[in-house]
Amino acid sequence: MAQIEIDTADGPIDALLDVPAGAGPWPAVVVVHDALGYRPDKESTSRRIADAGYLAITPNLYARGGRVRCITRVFRELLSKRGRALDDVLAARHHVLGLPECNGAVGIAGFCMGGQFALVMSPMGFGASAPFYGTPLPRPLEETLAGACPIVASFGRRDPIGRGAADALRKAVDANGIPADIKEYPDAGHSFANKMPGQPLLRITGFGYREDTTDDAWRRVFAFFSEHLAVTPPA
Repeated sequence: MAQIEIDTADGPIDALLDVPAGAGPWPAVVVVHDALGYRPDKESTSRRIADAGYLAITPNLYARGGRVRCITRVFRELLSKRGRALDDVLAARHHVLGLPECNGAVGIAGFCMGGQFALVMSPMGFGASAPFYGTPLPRPLEETLAGACPIVASFGRRDPIGRGAADALRKAVDANGIPADIKEYPDAGHSFANKMPGQPLLRITGFGYREDTTDDAWRRVFAFFSEHLAVTPPA
């Protein structure tokens, strides 16, 4: 794994880049971090993606001022579906498409806040999208997903901010004719694929890491990507 710098419309930002072992080229995945930022568990997530045979690039959406200063702006841009944060995600895709190790296919995956980005940006030229508990879902959902790429989504039934999200997303993708694999895990809550401090307390509040659920969700994601992540269409 390497920390790199990528060019964006508003100047350079840092990003994590992980490259699979062996000879490429490979498809790529732009990973959008959660509200806590892209360290420390994004390194293990990036490595998992690379081990599965995908370039993994994770742009730091808090590069200009840090988490405390940037989080309000990033959420505001997520709600408006435009702005610097979305441009940074697209810049990460542009960067990885310029690498000789990339075969021209790029998907997007995200967690919590990043899962919302993965849904909002699914119509923006990606080959496939994998939101992990991207709750609350963006609104209006059916309109947001018009023209979206195939979506493989994972939710936890114990997520206190995601009740009914899986069913609502199923309805929206059906209305738009979007190929999808949507699963709700009955024993999982929010952030089940993120390792954060204070796990015992987090589980009481409906959050917390679950290794078995994480492994199953990624198995589904990689199977879905292998089927749907073809060469990325023009944005």
